[in-house]
Amino acid sequence: MGRLHQLSRTQLVGRPLPEVFAFFADAAMLEALTPPFLHFRILTPMPIELGTGARLDYQLSLFGLPLRWRTRITDWQPGRRFVDEQEAGPYALWRHTHEFEARGTSTLMRDVVDYLEPLGPVGQVAHILFVRRTLDRIFDFRRDAIARLLPGAEGPHQPETGARRAHPG
Repeated sequence: MGRLHQLSRTQLVGRPLPEVFAFFADAAMLEALTPPFLHFRILTPMPIELGTGARLDYQLSLFGLPLRWRTRITDWQPGRRFVDEQEAGPYALWRHTHEFEARGTSTLMRDVVDYLEPLGPVGQVAHILFVRRTLDRIFDFRRDAIARLLPGAEGPHQPETGARRAHPG
């Protein structure tokens, strides 16, 4: 089995937790948080009520290749966290945990993405050559978009990166 990778980012937003969580609970904001080079488009009819079991279908383009992606919300704890997992898409595994923590009148956000590239050794080479750099670009754009759309958001805390061996379950 390949290596399970993790991308982790934190960002302090100078807005109260309920406002920040509501912003991320609005699926329509996904397009604003995704860089234009991905040509991201939500296919699921709006409005989308996010909660445990909700599914979102979208399309994007990477290196000129159109990709369809389906995620499902597997954990929904309003005001605290939610988790979306890929059901269909380009990764062998993709689990994105969004965590929110009140810090006085501000909110500390943390994104943790656990992912496993497909295609065994070929996927591992792709990860080294471009997947990781592309994910960093996507999350850098997301950080800047959050700062633009939620006034009071600070720049990023130090990105946390790592890889670990995949484990069952």
